[in-house]
Parts: sequence; C-alpha cells; structure tokens
Amino acid sequence: MNMIWVFNRMIGMPRVAAIEHPFGRPFGDEGDAETQRAVLAAALGVFAKAGKPGDVEHLPFVWHQDPKETKWHPPVPSPIMAMFKKRKSGS
Repeated sequence: MNMIWVFNRMIGMPRVAAIEHPFGRPFGDEGDAETQRAVLAAALGVFAKAGKPGDVEHLPFVWHQDPKETKWHPPVPSPIMAMFKKRKSGS
C-alpha cells in the first residue's frame, strides 16, 4: 500500500494498492476500525488478484476532509523521522 504510487512505479514495486490518505494514516483515522478493516480487505484483494509486476490499483476510499484542511503528516514524528531531523540539525 502506498500514498505515492507514482514513485513506486518508477522504482519497480511489484504491486501497489494506491490510496490518497494522509501520511501515517493509510488505513484511516486512529480508532476508526470500520474504515481500517475495509481498507485492509480492499488492499488484500488487490494483492490477491494483481496479474503482473507493476500493477497499480487505486482503492475507492476518499479522505473525510478537504485536502486543503487535512494535516497530511502526524503531529508527532515517528521515531525514525525524529532521528533524521536530529541528525540534520546536528544536535
């Protein structure tokens, strides 16, 4: 699964279930188990039926907020992103 499916096609990912959800939340919002299950089932369906390397299928899910209002990055960076940020700043 990926939110930047074009990049995956360029580097040769074998199969992609593309979704336009915010980074860090490809399966949906925290606590939204119904959407998370639906996205997971749809992604597994893509991987089960993908016919050849390079297949990209766009999942039919739409984020619940307008893109201009959506915070695409989580408020707290993941540990690895925090480490990269720390290295970049030289701290």
